Amino acid sequence: MIEQDIHEYLAELEDIPGTRIFTASRARRGYHLNQFAMSLMDAENRDRWKAGEEAYLSEWPITGEQRQAVLDRDYNRMLDLGGNIYFLSKIFSTDGISFAEAVSTMTNMSFPEYRDMMMRGGRSAEGNRSIKGDY
Repeated sequence: MIEQDIHEYLAELEDIPGTRIFTASRARRGYHLNQFAMSLMDAENRDRWKAGEEAYLSEWPITGEQRQAVLDRDYNRMLDLGGNIYFLSKIFSTDGISFAEAVSTMTNMSFPEYRDMMMRGGRSAEGNRSIKGDY
């Protein structure tokens, strides 16, 4: 068995285009961001959020980058900053947006374009296997 340094292994996961693997490092980085998102499961918290997003966010010890990504509804950035898509889904659900529609915003496609692509079987793996282009 060939042993590989864990940091080298985890770095390889960053080479998958359009994919953010939810590693322990991302989990630690996004802990409060994800806790904020999960708080939206409570109706009272959703009402407070809808009444004043910035005020509600100020109650959470998230970074300025995370705060701006949430306000911008930049889900890719939230993922980069430690967000977990299943927790972040509470944000777009609160906004009244379906999971598929929210995910389409992460692809630079309109929702109809994204839906049609998925109905045709999804994105081709060709050209989407490596950011470095090794294969």
